[in-house]
Amino acid sequence: MKSNSNYSIYKNGIFILFLILISNISFAQTKVEQIEELLSTYEEYGKFNGSVLVSDQGKVIYKKGFGMANMEWDIPNEANTKHRLGSITKQFTAMLILQLVAEGKLDLQAPITTYLPDYPKTSGDIITIHHLLTHTSGIPNYTAFPKFMDDESRNPYTPEEFVGKFADKELEFTPGEKFSYSNSGYFLLGVLIEKVSGKSYEEMLQDKIFDPLNMTDTGYDNHGDILKNRATGYEKQGGKYVNSKYLDMTIPYSAGSMYSTVDDLYKWDQALYTTTLLPKEYMTMYFKPNISAFGNTHYAYGWAVGYDKIGSSKDSIYTISHGGGINGFNTNISRATSDKSLVVLLNNTGGAPLNEMTIAIRGIMHGKDYNRPKKSVADAVLLVIKEKGIDAGISHYNSIKDSEAYNLSEREMNNIGYQLMGSDKVEEASKVFQLIITEFPTSSNAYDSFGESLMKLGKNELAIKNYRKSVTLNPNNQGGINALKKLGDDVSDLIKEVKVSNAVLDTYIGKYELQPGFIITVSREGNQLKTQATGQPIVDIFPKSENEFYLKVVDAQLTFNKNDAGNIDSLTLFQGGREMKGRRID
Repeated sequence: MKSNSNYSIYKNGIFILFLILISNISFAQTKVEQIEELLSTYEEYGKFNGSVLVSDQGKVIYKKGFGMANMEWDIPNEANTKHRLGSITKQFTAMLILQLVAEGKLDLQAPITTYLPDYPKTSGDIITIHHLLTHTSGIPNYTAFPKFMDDESRNPYTPEEFVGKFADKELEFTPGEKFSYSNSGYFLLGVLIEKVSGKSYEEMLQDKIFDPLNMTDTGYDNHGDILKNRATGYEKQGGKYVNSKYLDMTIPYSAGSMYSTVDDLYKWDQALYTTTLLPKEYMTMYFKPNISAFGNTHYAYGWAVGYDKIGSSKDSIYTISHGGGINGFNTNISRATSDKSLVVLLNNTGGAPLNEMTIAIRGIMHGKDYNRPKKSVADAVLLVIKEKGIDAGISHYNSIKDSEAYNLSEREMNNIGYQLMGSDKVEEASKVFQLIITEFPTSSNAYDSFGESLMKLGKNELAIKNYRKSVTLNPNNQGGINALKKLGDDVSDLIKEVKVSNAVLDTYIGKYELQPGFIITVSREGNQLKTQATGQPIVDIFPKSENEFYLKVVDAQLTFNKNDAGNIDSLTLFQGGREMKGRRID
């Protein structure tokens, strides 16, 4: 009996263990199925086209390709499709720098002129390698230079030649004083790597990282190389895809010229839990939070570190992450060391909502609620216009614009208006622009687009009225002013300088939270008010009135709001036809 009893206990124990295993397998399958459904919906709605990998506890639980790597040959994206990484390159550049530091060949706190004696001493003597790594150098960001993409991005340069494009420019602030994202700083790190090592940046990547980690599908993306499984980059225009503009890859260089696959980035992720590439003390330095970059996020060396949301819940998880954007591609890598999880999203149609997707995937992984993707109102309306005409399109627009299943974007609606104008359907385009104005009455761009369509239709008086409204909303709309001059309108009343005292400007200085993790920081230099939004460079803002300001780099405006006591307690951002109010938090 005793033997039988022991057998019974043993058998029941196995049965219980079996049930636990079955339960865990079922739960894991449910997660995977949810991820599959989520990403398939993003693909269906035209919001994701690329490759994905998700790991949990260090093990890959999901990887797949969505959409097309090459639309002309109907070649699908796979897990081994090679995508351009954009700024994910920066974490590899930072790794090379720390390897040289560990070898005693670089000092993080030394002025960069120690290693680059030809760099202008005025700035080079006060900028350190640490400043470059943390985006605190004050060197202006070359990708933000006026007309840079039009005038420079297609031209090949040697690294030394291209440094001359920004080396002599005045620093935006004293090094170490603040964070301002600068591709120029990371470009300069590549030059430093070459100078100190005696090898090219590309050779150093291969020798010091790719070969040791067996990352055979990763490299520096030279345009002339024949790369198997290389994805083509596309951009979306008015509901259809077009080939992205050419970019010479000597331009992004050590700030953004790598390509890789989701599988190779998983190898990279796993290696970062070891000392394969760096001794432990330097690995700690690599991920150490430095200056506050935006919101609750700090910048380490080539990584953003901080807490990210888990789905739509109030919970968050500490992540080490970075995004990237380059012609035709956008990318995101997000690591959470607490559960050794990884989310890699590589998209080759540009502009995919990868942060939103990462948050949703983490919600699924942790069993939390998450936001589902929505269809595009603009895409749906354009399809109806093409098939049934403008009246049917407007009717469909009115039936779906407020639907929970659809997302209404002013930018997307504006794009389809211009697509119609490009097809000589100016009357139809004009009606689309009218819809935008009705929905986004504070958008300068909406009135400008409507004005352009009216001018093409010969309705000059109405065109003048709408161009004037556009310039009133955005005094920086030089295109609108030029159009008014062409129409014979006197614009002298629209061109006026507004001055605001420094005492008033000082009342606006502070941080304003528009939504969790999205902060606008307002500062002053001399009599110039400046702002920096989460993840964006510092930009100047200019007064329309004492409390209304506009940006020149984008079509956006800020209004500072007073409470009943007469103190500034919030600001309102007007951009893309939307209003976002942010309370003052500092």
